[in-house]
Amino acid sequence: MTETLAARDAETLTQTRHLATAIPGPRSIQLHEERVQQVSSGLGITLPVFVSRADGGIIEDVDGNRLIDFASGIAVTSLGASNRRVAQRVAKQLEAFTHTCFMVTEYESFTQVCDWLNRNTPGDFDKRTALFSTGAEAVENAVKIARAATGRANVLVFDEAYHGRSLLTMGMTAKVNPYKLNFGPMPEHVIRAASANPLRPAVDGGVEAALASVEATLVEHDPASFAAMVIEPIQGEGGFIVPMAGFIPGLRQLADKYGIVLVIDEIQAGMGRTGTLFASEHEGVAGDLILTAKALANGVPLSAVTGRTELLNAPHAGGLGGTYAGNPLACEAALAVFEQFEDGSLLENARLIERVAREVLEPLLESTDVVAQVRGRGAMLAVEFADRVTLAPRPELAAAVSKACHARGVLTLTCGTHGNVLRLLPPLVIGEALLRDGLEVLAQNIIELAG
Repeated sequence: MTETLAARDAETLTQTRHLATAIPGPRSIQLHEERVQQVSSGLGITLPVFVSRADGGIIEDVDGNRLIDFASGIAVTSLGASNRRVAQRVAKQLEAFTHTCFMVTEYESFTQVCDWLNRNTPGDFDKRTALFSTGAEAVENAVKIARAATGRANVLVFDEAYHGRSLLTMGMTAKVNPYKLNFGPMPEHVIRAASANPLRPAVDGGVEAALASVEATLVEHDPASFAAMVIEPIQGEGGFIVPMAGFIPGLRQLADKYGIVLVIDEIQAGMGRTGTLFASEHEGVAGDLILTAKALANGVPLSAVTGRTELLNAPHAGGLGGTYAGNPLACEAALAVFEQFEDGSLLENARLIERVAREVLEPLLESTDVVAQVRGRGAMLAVEFADRVTLAPRPELAAAVSKACHARGVLTLTCGTHGNVLRLLPPLVIGEALLRDGLEVLAQNIIELAG
């Protein structure tokens, strides 16, 4: 793996795993007790350690433990959590001004971010971009744009989808607990169709049957009533599901057939995560609208809707926006991210991460009876735990493996409709030796717990 990528922004934080105490350590335990007294219990926690520094592929906690980061803040800090170029650009902007609101007075960095997205997102057509702050905002504004452009109300979403935690995006998300539980009623005009999960197909008959099922759902509710269909090119919270080959191109055809705006939600899968700039490139499909956030500004809140000019210009002036939308600090961070994609080495590293991970993890498909699938693209990978014969989900095993990884200094996350998937989201700048160390810990934990 390119050593300059792993080291260039992590010179002051040693890139090795190190356990100084148990996980969590005494200082983290103390700080977590204070958190319980001050913070809403509605905010969950994966691993109750408090961070002192983070960069490259390492998180260092307040007890001096160095954890291998296989989470990247849920696919956000792809270039390391204290990337030097991002910090330099943001610091310079801090000295000039922190905020004016782009809808009040303008600044060039907003336009520059839009220009890059217009040029680099899939689709050989004239584009415009609108910037916001969060992924959920991008999703909601894509729906607003599609409704303004089409005059229609309905939105088609899919099984195993995740689109956010705001009221509309909760309704668009498939999983009930924890995202929708006790928060109803959900918004109207959100219609759900079957997805094309290769391991757990909703309908028999392959991709043709899956697409026929989607079309049947459209016809049932009148295709002319749909403003948008929204799909993740790899379904994130749903379990890092890479859809059946041909499914997303088939959705493109259905959208064209019925005049529906195809919205590609690249919030988690985009910005190099899968080894291409955008995950939809693997499918050879361009959405009418494409959504980015998370890694777009490497941890500074920024999101975007990019797409066909006639769609982005459909809302009336003043219909889009937000006080913090496209904040100048976030725009400078994004410009620093864009610079670092120029030489192609980040995409090369994402692809190498996949090759190394498959080399370490795929043997578990044969050596254990509990790994149903190792899947994903680039640095967006997952292990699904299930009975090999019946495919009965094993969420308790996923949780146990993740907990064992935490205890040994490797930060992992679980996900999936059934909670039985362990997902891997290492920074694109992680060094190969560190990556292998974390993967070997994971593999050993699976072997030990599989019996």
